[in-house]
Amino acid sequence: MSTVIYPSPIFGPVHSRRLGVSLGINLLPADGKVCSFDCIYCECGLNAERRPKAKMPTREEVRAALEIRLKQMAQEGPRPDVLTFAGNGEPTLHPHFPEIIEDTRALRDRYCPEARISVLSNATQILRPAVHDALMKVDNNILKLDTTDKAFITAVDRPTGHYDVEAIVDGLCRFNGHVIIQTMFLGGMDENGNDVQNTSPRYVEPWLEALKRIQPQQVMIYTIDRETPVASLRKATPEVLDGIAEQVRGLGLACSVAY
Repeated sequence: MSTVIYPSPIFGPVHSRRLGVSLGINLLPADGKVCSFDCIYCECGLNAERRPKAKMPTREEVRAALEIRLKQMAQEGPRPDVLTFAGNGEPTLHPHFPEIIEDTRALRDRYCPEARISVLSNATQILRPAVHDALMKVDNNILKLDTTDKAFITAVDRPTGHYDVEAIVDGLCRFNGHVIIQTMFLGGMDENGNDVQNTSPRYVEPWLEALKRIQPQQVMIYTIDRETPVASLRKATPEVLDGIAEQVRGLGLACSVAY
């Protein structure tokens, strides 16, 4: 198994399949993973295998490191298309996530005003008012919804605490369209030999019904791109992804596909 752990607090820039030249902001420790999901497809590995010893970077450390890197990129290039909160787990778990968003907006406006701010989140914290309000202030509020099927969520996304998918969908609706839904489609089996394919109508049709309610500005569907901690997972085929994307577009929603 070969999985990725990112530097902290700043990494890249990297070329994102969905976002372009992306400067990464990792609010989690540099030596491990902190996440409220334990997805069996996570490129960072499983939580138990990636327990960090280091602490999360402080708000001050994030701000100082980001300013140095943005100043350099503004002067020397390449200028970023996007500043992306991602990295080793769930960024909204940082206790000062809302304040860090404010710092990032100010630094972006000073050094690279054309860059957009993106947050890649599993949406587990969106019912917290401070997190909701902070996400309303970013350009690309990219939130995960792999399915509405509780059994699939338990088997594949594996929340580490209480997770009520109906409450999460309600929370997604409260962004009033200022949200991009990101969904992983895959096939294959988990480590116990159970089928984890979520591309059939059993999973897609209820997910489409949720999208009707949420009315996101965009839907991003994707599949496995790197090695996963569970080796028996399989990519969804381009034909299957294209078929799902057409159903999304049939709802009048924009949809991008990353194969």
